[in-house]
Amino acid sequence: MITGKTNVVGVIGDPVEHSLSPPMHNAAFKHLKMDYVYVPYHVKKGMLSDAIAGSKSLNIKGLNVTIPHKTNVIKYLDELDKSAELIGAVNTIKFDGNHAKGYNTDGIGAVKAIEEVNSVKNKKVIILGAGGAARAISFQIIMDGAESIVIANRTAANAEQLQRDLVEKLNANVKSIDLGEKLEIELSNADILINTTPIGMYPNVDQEPLVKAELMHENLVVKDCVYNPLQTGLIKEAEKCNAKVVSGLKMLIYQGMEAFRIWTGVTPPLEIFERSLKGQFE
Repeated sequence: MITGKTNVVGVIGDPVEHSLSPPMHNAAFKHLKMDYVYVPYHVKKGMLSDAIAGSKSLNIKGLNVTIPHKTNVIKYLDELDKSAELIGAVNTIKFDGNHAKGYNTDGIGAVKAIEEVNSVKNKKVIILGAGGAARAISFQIIMDGAESIVIANRTAANAEQLQRDLVEKLNANVKSIDLGEKLEIELSNADILINTTPIGMYPNVDQEPLVKAELMHENLVVKDCVYNPLQTGLIKEAEKCNAKVVSGLKMLIYQGMEAFRIWTGVTPPLEIFERSLKGQFE
């Protein structure tokens, strides 16, 4: 039951109706008997400043931030943690009175999902795409000890910009390439392949994946950030050559668990998050 004592957290985005975060977090609050509720808020671009000020006024404890606000929200915050500052994007805010601190748990979520299968430390990682998700994941993977990263993207300028940022801020060993023959060469000795593009995402489930089975090998860990459908074209290709696969749902779960911990100080049970999300796809 929601009362005057109930702590409120939520997610802001435009759109926000598709978000799977409310059932995930509310299931954990119920399981842990915590007096919290998680609410989706549709916040349009021009209303972002008002949304953050209003959250402070209403004593909201925390927010997740989704498209298109992850970058713009920074100007309305009082502090950033190290990873959010490096990445230049925020997906989680913690309010402490009138103080708003921004975090980025996307990269943490991806690394934890991958490390269910294999460590990222000292590994060669190929990232498909150069957008916001690629940025968050590449910075986190370097901070967690990856040996090298290859950014493969259709638009060379975007990949090159991400490469420059990683070198400048973390002195990382990074290459940027297009999606042609160089990608095939780099894949031959890669340890981890991560797709951060929307290719294969519902409703475009029949889109050709950027990498086919013949370019993979059985020691490769393949992670797709797309989680709808659960079995993407890339995951199906990876299974053909017995590569190790990591579902996009795992990243969503782990980034959510980290946000939950930031707000409450409590790490929620993995199985509760998993169960609540899988129910959304049945």
